[in-house]
Amino acid sequence: MHKARIVMASQRGLLTRSQALDAGLSPTTIRHLIRTGSLVIVRRGVYVDGDLWRSLDPYREQHQLRTRAALMMMRRSWVVSHDSAGHEHELDLLLPPEPHVHITRPGWPKAWTEYGVKHHLAGYSDEEVVQVNGLEAHDIARTAVDIAREHGSPYGEVACDSAMRKGVSRSALEAAFERMRNWPYVTRTRGAVAFARPGSGSVAETLGRILVEELAIEAHLEIQFPVRRADGSVAWLDIVLGCHGFEVDGKGKYIPVTDGGLATQPPFEVLWAEKRRERDVHRIGLGTSRIFWEDFWLPRRHEALRRLRSDYEETAARFGTRLPERLVREAREIRGRAGA
Repeated sequence: MHKARIVMASQRGLLTRSQALDAGLSPTTIRHLIRTGSLVIVRRGVYVDGDLWRSLDPYREQHQLRTRAALMMMRRSWVVSHDSAGHEHELDLLLPPEPHVHITRPGWPKAWTEYGVKHHLAGYSDEEVVQVNGLEAHDIARTAVDIAREHGSPYGEVACDSAMRKGVSRSALEAAFERMRNWPYVTRTRGAVAFARPGSGSVAETLGRILVEELAIEAHLEIQFPVRRADGSVAWLDIVLGCHGFEVDGKGKYIPVTDGGLATQPPFEVLWAEKRRERDVHRIGLGTSRIFWEDFWLPRRHEALRRLRSDYEETAARFGTRLPERLVREAREIRGRAGA
């Protein structure tokens, strides 16, 4: 096993079957190592150190190893693309129900899937290929629009929002899908790029904006809208529609950091601070709603839309449908000082 571990150390923990045999491991020994969990099968003919595999984040890092395992078995040159490139660029992605390793090489647009790898033929320029983590991959703009065309909504909106958070401009996203004008499903891409904004801070906030826009309420929508509280501090509202704020909540902010969450204070302190913040927002003339992760998906989605519309209409009856000019001016000043 010593020789095998030397090979694995140079390949991010990966080992092909032929390399294992060359290192002196017999087929019987390999089967034993797999049964005991010392080796894990990443894909047909490629193994990874079991302890390393179990230590990896299943959403990004394990996918990155699957990508490398797939490339180790390729006979032709491919560029890492779509979701796989997104993971290398550290984009915040919403994973599809059946994640695949995605690779692309030049050709007339078509695709097929074999053994968990989706092979794409598609046109791209040399400028759209970059080196990232030792791999040749599509750049961020091309990656985001590919995800949008491949998976549709909400995956494309999430990817394009994330790309803009990374500093990619809307014009760069538009240029990336320009060559796709006559490709299948390009309307998905066009819609995702038009929707994208750099201010959404997370996957959940993007999904929240999609949900709020689905209400089809004719009022001006703002994201990351700052309001000054009575004590002089600033509260940043995730989404503001007219005089109503929508806050996207997750369990993480109530779970201590020591347990893998975000809370640096006891949960009751976090909740109490949240209630005081909400009170201050109401005092300045804004209503609020809470959006939870389960609200994004059926069957809860329809119920959530009814609740959010009811909350908005209650706020509109009380405060109107247009943000007071004083709040708009104040927000502009706060953003200017914050460089937002």
